[in-house]
Amino acid sequence: MKTVISNSLTGVIFFFLWLLAMTLSGGRAQAQESGFGLGIILGEPTGLTAKKWLSTDTALDFAAAWSFGGEDSITLHADFLQHKFNLIKIESGSLPVYYGIGGRLKFDKNDTRLAARIPIGLNYHFEGAVLDVFVEVVPRLELVPSTEFDIGAALGVRYFFK
Repeated sequence: MKTVISNSLTGVIFFFLWLLAMTLSGGRAQAQESGFGLGIILGEPTGLTAKKWLSTDTALDFAAAWSFGGEDSITLHADFLQHKFNLIKIESGSLPVYYGIGGRLKFDKNDTRLAARIPIGLNYHFEGAVLDVFVEVVPRLELVPSTEFDIGAALGVRYFFK
């Protein structure tokens, strides 16, 4: 099991480095604050992420992820996000703060769980590239099958298509 996790993590790191090199060497587009992006999300669980901008400051965020921990599970989440671009000023690119509301479905061997999510994060948009990187903290209120509160966190990267 450790070998599978180690090989998966090595593959994710290699993909991230390849994507970063491809994006920074291209220089053909600007950092994305519009359009549709796909990438990876790292944390517990780890998986794929997508983001669709609805306007200049709102977006829908999705993820499909699987757990590497002791509990085998698949997680799906969707969030509506609001971005604030003028809170943090930086020299290059942009660093909006975002927050939102959404839901999570978690499927494991024993049951299906439903939770409300309140993501809060930072989303760095590289200047002159089609790549963004994000980090978020997500308070969650599990609603089904029982009521529980917990906090998750994630780091991710997305490539935006023209």
